[in-house]
Amino acid sequence: MRALKSVPKSFLVPAALAPVLLATLAAPPARAEEDGGAVAAALLAEVQGCEQLSKGRFRTDDGAPADIPVCGGKGVVHWKADLDIDCDGRPSPVCNKHTDPYFQPTTAFQDSRGRHLDSAKLPYVVVPGASKRWNHREAKVWGGGLAAIVYRGRVRYAVVGDTGPTNLIGEASYATARALGIDPHPVRGGAPGGVTYIFFQGSQVERIESAGDAEREGARLVGELLAG
Repeated sequence: MRALKSVPKSFLVPAALAPVLLATLAAPPARAEEDGGAVAAALLAEVQGCEQLSKGRFRTDDGAPADIPVCGGKGVVHWKADLDIDCDGRPSPVCNKHTDPYFQPTTAFQDSRGRHLDSAKLPYVVVPGASKRWNHREAKVWGGGLAAIVYRGRVRYAVVGDTGPTNLIGEASYATARALGIDPHPVRGGAPGGVTYIFFQGSQVERIESAGDAEREGARLVGELLAG
């Protein structure tokens, strides 16, 4: 494994924590999800500043202030926002027109068999639709691209699976919320803030529908970012 990069003064890993972080980066993805916060803290340190990429800022919800910029640098795109529940895609017992009044049976991106994604099973993130404010495609954030989501000391991996309104930001699938310990209910669920989304530019899994592929590739990319 490559050596960890030098850590900025604003984030000094205690000596007692260093072995945990090193062991986490060397461990398989399933172990990385139980890192006790070491990887989460290291990732947050990597994206603590903001080199703004977007020409404007986004709202978390209709009527909320437009105060969320899309930031970039070090080969990643990132933002910090809330997490609204996306229950769109293939209907399931928890995501359908009865459980979600805004349910749509489609997603912007489809799986390797041409089917719309299953938000109840697949951890995916929603990015704002392309606009003059910010175009995810121009930023090399593509359907099936890899993302790491950090919330309350947890790191989970997901793919880019859907697009949303061009002026709103902060949304992920039912399965993503559940993996983060957030109430995934499409109406009453979600998190009001404190969720950091980190996208690896130019990344893309072959099978967008495979959560296992996303975990393995996501863990690899996180390891490279922290060791780079």
